[in-house]
Amino acid sequence: MNLNQIIFLILRRMRAPLLMVIISYAIALIGFVLIPGADDHGQAYHLSFFDAFYILSYTATTIGFGEIPYPFTGHQRMWMTFSIYFTVIAWFYAIGAIIALFQEATLKQAIKTARFQRDVCNLREPFYLICGYGETGSELVRALDRNELRVVVLEIAPERINDLEMTDYQFYVPHLCADAKLSEVLLYAGIKNPMCRGVAALTDDDHANLAISVAIKLIKPELPVLARVENDVVAANMASFGTDHIINPYKIFGEHLAMRLNSLGTYLLHEWLTRAPGDAIAPPAAIPKGKWIACGFGRFGKSVVNSLQNGAMDVTIIEADPQGTQCENCIVGSGVESHILQEAGIEHAIGIVAGTDNDINNLAIVMTAQEVNPKLFVIIRKNKRHNDPLFDHFNADITMQPSDVIAHTCLSYMVSPMLAEFLANARHQTNAWANAVIAQLVSKLGEQVPDTWDITIEGEMAFAVCSLMQQGLQPTLRHLVMSPSGKRHEMPVVPLMLVRGDQKSMLPELSTPLQMGDKILCCGMDQAKSIQRYVMHDIKTLHYIVTGTEMPETWIGRWLKS
Repeated sequence: MNLNQIIFLILRRMRAPLLMVIISYAIALIGFVLIPGADDHGQAYHLSFFDAFYILSYTATTIGFGEIPYPFTGHQRMWMTFSIYFTVIAWFYAIGAIIALFQEATLKQAIKTARFQRDVCNLREPFYLICGYGETGSELVRALDRNELRVVVLEIAPERINDLEMTDYQFYVPHLCADAKLSEVLLYAGIKNPMCRGVAALTDDDHANLAISVAIKLIKPELPVLARVENDVVAANMASFGTDHIINPYKIFGEHLAMRLNSLGTYLLHEWLTRAPGDAIAPPAAIPKGKWIACGFGRFGKSVVNSLQNGAMDVTIIEADPQGTQCENCIVGSGVESHILQEAGIEHAIGIVAGTDNDINNLAIVMTAQEVNPKLFVIIRKNKRHNDPLFDHFNADITMQPSDVIAHTCLSYMVSPMLAEFLANARHQTNAWANAVIAQLVSKLGEQVPDTWDITIEGEMAFAVCSLMQQGLQPTLRHLVMSPSGKRHEMPVVPLMLVRGDQKSMLPELSTPLQMGDKILCCGMDQAKSIQRYVMHDIKTLHYIVTGTEMPETWIGRWLKS
């Protein structure tokens, strides 16, 4: 909504009050002009329109001044008395209408929308549009903000917008309380802005996410879309419209669980590179093999049971609604009853999965099971973030929260376009390879989650690299991780992948010569990232790192050196 529309809305609401003020002024003005007065000689005279308007101005506004140019006659004073009450009543009505207008939800929304559009248009940095600021959206916004990526948020629930406004982010987050399913709202949010790098549809309604994905692909097909989905039919519909990344948290958790069963090092590498920078990750415990009990055979339960069975586990299923979940071979029950767990063989089990959609039931299932078998390995599903204190106190071996899974998956696509590609290739490597990579990263970067970013050897950002190549010098990967200080030591940066044309090199050697068009995925500390960007842009600094000598500043010096 633009400024002209807001002005039109204000004028439409103020039409009656303004007309009343104008009519009251006109009546009072005409009366002052028509009613004769008396000058200091007793002669009749009439006020001019200007004098009448001047008197009315300080009378109607209750300022008060006096009777000019001569004392009023009785008729004039009677009309003055009438004009005071008449115009003041009109002013009271107008002021009341103005107060009511600015309390009106429609105008407030129009002003917020106009301010939101202005904030989005003023963004001069790449940004992502996040549709939905629930548990998933808030986690993703926090992670993106810590990765120094700008974000725009659409959320339909006012209380969630209030939560956003009270959260302290390092960058201002433009936000609007509106329905992201509406194409007009998506246009307000800047999907046609050249700085928009992608859209994440993360509402808790699959059909709303589908509508957002379809609208984006119809309005701007080349814009990447990440969409949360739990229903397979909706997911297929999204795929038919070309949604770039369809994220099913239960399917992804099942894949991660299988990765943790079969390749613990690869799982840890994945977790380490997709969490928010600065987080600490405890080494995951190995999942024991043997008899398992799974309570709940919904979307989450099916994914976990499939992964466990593929890992040669013996799984007994407990399900309260076998027909609804299409569970053909299961024990009927919720799992909170002790006799149901004993029927499933809880005494001889080595692990239990509490995977219902009710957090309290999941906690009750595990507590009941541990009374019989306290050594159980516990996988528990947490549905709502506000239950964090309960789950933190419980301290399960694996706690799955859909919002965390979705946020980490989105982060791997958003923070660095090459990161998701690296992680996909890492899944095809051996567990020993993943462990070696983790050891190298920890030794160089420490145990906290590092920042990840990608660079391309072209354009303004790599101006210094390209300039030195044109001068006949040959920068290497090592030069991009060197500190420009006098000792020229290596910074806490590790190149994870080098893409050159169709070739991909995992953990490339630092001695690798750089070429135009190379794309490099790096991870390291945030300060090192800033220094690296400066080095790639400043030709004098990079010349010193490559050659060990200062670059002459004048053309005479450069001629003499040549």
